[in-house]
Amino acid sequence: MELGNLSTIIDENKIATVSFSHPASNSFPSDLLQKLTSEINQLSSLDTVSVVVLKSEGTGVFCAGASFDELLSISTEQDGNLFFSGFANVINAIRKCSKPIIGRIHGKAVGGGVGLAAACDYTFATNNSAIKLSEIAIGIGPFVIEPAVSRKIGKTAFTEMTLTPTLWKTAQWAKEKGLYTEVFETIESLDEHLKNFTHELSTYNPEALVEMKKVFWEGTNHWENLLYERASISGRLVLSNFTKQALEKFKK
Repeated sequence: MELGNLSTIIDENKIATVSFSHPASNSFPSDLLQKLTSEINQLSSLDTVSVVVLKSEGTGVFCAGASFDELLSISTEQDGNLFFSGFANVINAIRKCSKPIIGRIHGKAVGGGVGLAAACDYTFATNNSAIKLSEIAIGIGPFVIEPAVSRKIGKTAFTEMTLTPTLWKTAQWAKEKGLYTEVFETIESLDEHLKNFTHELSTYNPEALVEMKKVFWEGTNHWENLLYERASISGRLVLSNFTKQALEKFKK
């Protein structure tokens, strides 16, 4: 099973760019979720970093969510719980990170990829950055990411996405609902604006940014337990015959 890659570059302006990749549409197996969690936790404590950019490699899909290969290999409820807790760990790490996290969503996002975008404090996207929550079509549901997604787009829009798991929502729709902050025609235009934005952000008082980050996430301390309770629901459902058969069909 491919593990995927993670790399971080910290520039002279104290901007850390965290980049992940996986051959299967930048999807996340457990190992990559663990690496991303550790990396965000470490960056949170560094004085040499004031802003974090989260991005993926390539020009195609931003993130296809959970690794289908790994989902198919889950054989016990404990394994399922552990796998989905990986997404809980990442979202909680982003939430508790002392630095503002800026998402570079250059392409489509599915499932956990939408959750990742929702957890960022500010997001830049392109017209190609359509979104979809496909989980219910494979017999599970976007349980772990729901708090992060609903926090941005509201429960009504989240319900709409969840109950239409085969429909793509446009980047413009995502912007109108509050998931994306800014949407651009091209990746080049996105990167130019992202560079200017993060450079300016890095000139602000780091202590003020740390304190504001706490304000942004006020009222979410209960996620420390909630996201893991949600992971256990997904961990149980992923073992159902419905899900196993649906995943096999999706893979073909």
